[in-house]
Amino acid sequence: MSGGERDLRGYGESPPGMTWPGGASVVLSIAVHVEEGAEMSVEDGDIESELATEGLVVEGRRRDYGVESMYEYGTRAGLWRLLRIFATRGVLATFFCCGQSVLRSPPVFRAIVAQGHEIAGRGFRYRPSFGASDAELLDDVRRTVKAIGDVTGTRPVGWSCRTPQPGTRPALLAAGGFLYDSDSFGDDLPHDVAGGALLAVPGSFDVSDEKFWALSNNAGFTDVEDLFDALRDTYDALLTEPEVPRVMPVTLHPRIAGRPAKARQIARFLDHVRADGRAWVATRAQIAAAWRSALGSTP
Repeated sequence: MSGGERDLRGYGESPPGMTWPGGASVVLSIAVHVEEGAEMSVEDGDIESELATEGLVVEGRRRDYGVESMYEYGTRAGLWRLLRIFATRGVLATFFCCGQSVLRSPPVFRAIVAQGHEIAGRGFRYRPSFGASDAELLDDVRRTVKAIGDVTGTRPVGWSCRTPQPGTRPALLAAGGFLYDSDSFGDDLPHDVAGGALLAVPGSFDVSDEKFWALSNNAGFTDVEDLFDALRDTYDALLTEPEVPRVMPVTLHPRIAGRPAKARQIARFLDHVRADGRAWVATRAQIAAAWRSALGSTP
């Protein structure tokens, strides 16, 4: 996208007059990024192993069993804990899944679908796509769609990748079948992209468990209750803005939020939302469908 194509105005003072299903004041949308088994690894032919870790000192040029085991926790334990939390509270989430993760842990993803959650695409591998050609990006989308379909029998309609490129949305359109992407962080509300052919359902780093990871460019959480405080305060703040429709995106990772103390904060927050009773907890696909049904195209 060139500078001339950027939209810095958005809806401005005139947001759409959207009424959420059930008259909800806020839509809560939980996205779980499942990248375990698809992260960078010299074992899988990458030039370096994954460097994004929770405090481990990593060298990167050789296979790193410590990093691998941190990711393995996600599908071995963390994801199942999150699924139990969601199931006992009747919560549906969107799981953005890497194709290679799906192929390496089929029972996990069949369980996700069996509980009624949405599975969307996150790229075949969890690695940066800087410099990828349009053909490579399209191939990545198609491989991801095929992996998800082969294992779960479902076809993703949503997408959110590690490093979206100018050619990512054209690749989604060329592959066909996509309703939305969550590769934007630029608004509180869904909005048209790709000339109205796709809907952007924005995500956010504001309330993300990634803030627990010791990254140089990440202002982090240092206490497990920091996550609950950020979740609760964001939700409560949005309730004070009833004059406009609001979406609260939350980003989780099984290897992070699936740890016991952190998962407990997710459960506490969901109980807070349920007690309040004014939220519609929806998948990204449900949000996109409701938005299109009510408003059609919204530039």
